[in-house]
Amino acid sequence: MPNPSTTRSLDILDPYSIGLKVGFEIHQQLATKSKLFCSCRASIDDEGYDVEFFRRLRPTHSELGQYDPAALFEFKKGKVMRYLARKGTSCLVEMDEEPPHDLNREALETALIISLALNADVVDEVHVMRKIVIDGSNTTGFQRTMLIAIGGSLKVRFKDGEREVKVQSICLEEDAARLVGDDSRVRTYALDRLGIPLVEIALEPVTGTPGEITNVALTLGRLLRATRRVTRGLGSIRQDVNISIEGGGVVEVKGVQRLDQLKKVIEYEMKRQHGLKIIAERLRGMGISMNEPPTIVDVSRLFSNTESRVIRSVLAHDASNDGSSSSSSSSSSRNSSSSSSGSGGVVKALALKGFAGMLAYEPYEGIRLGRELGELVRFYGLGGIFHSDELPAYGVSKDEVDAVRRMLMLNSNDAFILLAGREESVDGAMNAIVERLKQALIGVPAETRAATQDGRTVYSRPRPGAARMYPETDIPPIAISKEMLSRLRESSSIKTWDEYVDELSKRYGINRVLAEKIFDSDRLDLFERIVESTGVQASFIASTLTETIVSLERQGLDSSRLKDEHVEDAFIRVARGDVAKESIASIFEVIMQGRADSVDKAIDMLGLRAVSDEELSTTLDGIIGENYNVLREKGDKALGMLMGIAMKRLRGRVDGNKVNALLKRKIEEITGKK
Repeated sequence: MPNPSTTRSLDILDPYSIGLKVGFEIHQQLATKSKLFCSCRASIDDEGYDVEFFRRLRPTHSELGQYDPAALFEFKKGKVMRYLARKGTSCLVEMDEEPPHDLNREALETALIISLALNADVVDEVHVMRKIVIDGSNTTGFQRTMLIAIGGSLKVRFKDGEREVKVQSICLEEDAARLVGDDSRVRTYALDRLGIPLVEIALEPVTGTPGEITNVALTLGRLLRATRRVTRGLGSIRQDVNISIEGGGVVEVKGVQRLDQLKKVIEYEMKRQHGLKIIAERLRGMGISMNEPPTIVDVSRLFSNTESRVIRSVLAHDASNDGSSSSSSSSSSRNSSSSSSGSGGVVKALALKGFAGMLAYEPYEGIRLGRELGELVRFYGLGGIFHSDELPAYGVSKDEVDAVRRMLMLNSNDAFILLAGREESVDGAMNAIVERLKQALIGVPAETRAATQDGRTVYSRPRPGAARMYPETDIPPIAISKEMLSRLRESSSIKTWDEYVDELSKRYGINRVLAEKIFDSDRLDLFERIVESTGVQASFIASTLTETIVSLERQGLDSSRLKDEHVEDAFIRVARGDVAKESIASIFEVIMQGRADSVDKAIDMLGLRAVSDEELSTTLDGIIGENYNVLREKGDKALGMLMGIAMKRLRGRVDGNKVNALLKRKIEEITGKK
């Protein structure tokens, strides 16, 4: 059995020594007035829905006559798709009840401008293609996409100097529907996002530290924002990250939305993939193979009196326990759970010759084969696996473990896996486990994984194959003339990131650090609107939008609750003198906590209504009276202490500069000093 002391630290991993390669597919929403193939408004709408309908999607052959493996995987889940739509942001085109309209020329021009900025070679003719996608994110069962340009490069700073990162392709495509709910039977999407224009930029893989590679995404994001033709905000830019190490398959990680998340994802995948490589080397070194037909046995009768809640509910055919999980922590894949539809509940065991200790072996903390298998079986309606390296536990007794070993004819060097659930689900999951264990002997399998908010990744589906594209028959090809490209070159000169930052710094009188932060943030347009409409000091607005809100997010508060209208309203009240600028952070905190849904309610809850001049003067007189002896002793040096008392008592209900000026004047009147 592997020695736990061999668990490694991530700190020893060098990206060059393990052959790390990271490539990006950047998906950036374009700031167009309408969608890509209709005139509906290109914006997200959370105001409710007018239409609801259901679909069940099925895979089709590609133009090569083949099925895409990712499409087949999604189809086998058997889910019904529920769609929600609202007039204004979706129409019959999104519902797939009407052919697509003409291509949005504004979106096409933006994609061409971005291609020119990256010095890419633009195609002579744009052909719209259909890319098979049956996870429900598109009502048609495919996504419309078109190649705009190939080649080009992006200059990026690395520690060893500036490098040119090559561009593979630039495509224009429609965004997917927005996932708003998902359970074991029904997946729900909102159609407001479906059809919003996206530009997809694929970059060649590069090697570097996670920080350096993250800077590649940052640099490209800055170029896109410098066009002033793309949207901002969480979800408006997403990275699909292709990560591999030497000798391993390419792992596609989808759904990375933030740069800090991206760095953690790369670090995690370095650890996970290198860990899987170590596991494969150890398995081969132990002489383990998966060449023999698998031994899978129904062991349900051995658990007729089990104390395991999960297994007991499955064998009892208790439909009320559908989707239940074990009493142990559900966050760990080693803790098994199972769903039961109320019929056909079984427990089956898979014999693993020579695997003792290898399912729980961790070359790096949290990286183990058992966890990989636990993630895999969830897509068959099962919550995880039981395996012998961690049994007896979770209600499975030693006697039951020994009975399974006897039935499978295992010795001390062997292991086994238990699955409990509907027989159809268990059989499908067992087959998937066998295939995954064969891949474990090789190393890192090529697959698609989803990024979690904390920077880990979880199994999602197999990698899509080449058999997923076929031509769009409803839209004719679009010629790209040299005259069109010349006109766009002349009319759309794109400033560099440095030029934009310098311009922001000079225009608004803010330092360069703040200018960089506000340009890189999702709130540049909001910043400029507030400065122009309120007259509040630009540096205070910028620091609030880039530092105060970020600080509240790091405390675990939900910034999605803080809408642009809340932010604008708060600054308007500061400009009018209704509240002090010191109260802004408290107002935002209450809204982000969900305790108030408007600035008005937050102000009332916090008691932040501005004090009158008379009330302020009376309050300061009271503070001076309470501390008169200190004032006589220290004179004007008592200002700082008295100011602290005043601001604590007034709790952000009045501007600090106003308090300071009046308090200073009152002290001077008493001490006779000016």
